[in-house]
Amino acid sequence: MTAPLWFWIAFNAAVLLLLVLDLGLLTKRNRAIPVREALLRSAAFMALGLLFCLGIWQYYGATPEERAENALEFLTGFLIEWSLSVDNIFVVVLVFSHFQVPAAVQHRVLFWGILGALVMRLTLILVGAALIQSFQWIMILFGLFLIFSGWKMLKAVDQEPDLENNRILVWMKSRYRVTETYVEDRFFVTRDGVRYMTPLFLVLVLIELTDLVFALDSIPAIFAITTDPFIVYTANVFAILGLRAMYFALAGVIHRFHYLKYGLSLVLMVVGAKMIGNFVWKANGWGEKFMPVELALAITAILIGGSIILSLLKTRGETPAEQTAHFRQGWVPLSGARGEAAPEKRD
Repeated sequence: MTAPLWFWIAFNAAVLLLLVLDLGLLTKRNRAIPVREALLRSAAFMALGLLFCLGIWQYYGATPEERAENALEFLTGFLIEWSLSVDNIFVVVLVFSHFQVPAAVQHRVLFWGILGALVMRLTLILVGAALIQSFQWIMILFGLFLIFSGWKMLKAVDQEPDLENNRILVWMKSRYRVTETYVEDRFFVTRDGVRYMTPLFLVLVLIELTDLVFALDSIPAIFAITTDPFIVYTANVFAILGLRAMYFALAGVIHRFHYLKYGLSLVLMVVGAKMIGNFVWKANGWGEKFMPVELALAITAILIGGSIILSLLKTRGETPAEQTAHFRQGWVPLSGARGEAAPEKRD
């Protein structure tokens, strides 16, 4: 089923209202969001996603079977996108911690980061849908890319990224004036008639770059579940909308979820294999899907839930220093592992 235009208009109008409420009216300037408030907001966005899934089950489809299938695809896609958003939080915590971003201005970076993420993902979804419609074989490339991304994530789990020598930050510092310290919550300042970037803008660029790379993983991942652009888009939006609240809710305990990175890596590999399997299965006339959506949902839930439980059990007896060391590990775009040779600066 193709979503009518008014579905898109109504959904985006509702999203705009949510953004105004959550990122504007409900958040005071220069104030860190308390954990309790963040938990409530995160739970509210999760509930909205589940209510939307119920709405798809009731109204999106020509027959009861089609509506149920669409709802299951949305739920599976939402779970995958939400899980990958948690992995994004690992990187955000690592970046904020490394660059010592004041807690009172972190929400401003996340504000613009989420807006940028929504625009980037909508663009990638429309491009991806057009490519799949024109070139069915591209599903093979998407599947191989997901398997490679999962392997790359798995390989970097225990590596500490060298953020000081991140290529994009080194390039920007070599070409633009940057202040030595943060200036309240401002991205740019003017001093003696000269315009400067602040370190907060560099952090924002790194966060946006990270989300772009994560989107390149997550968009093909959900296309392995469904090729309906409306379901792909709405599942992504609901996962992203709660990202800021989820960051403030999990920032203090995210270091205990070390094994979640392993679970997410395996999810990407499984979804990539599903995408390739579905294409081959359908191309040979053996059926519509190599792996049913129900099985994909079950595998994703087991991998994510199991890795979280294992993480909590494993880190229960660790010292705070040992637990904190976990979130310094992982992969950040254009950052080599600490200890590797730093990239040469070019004029």
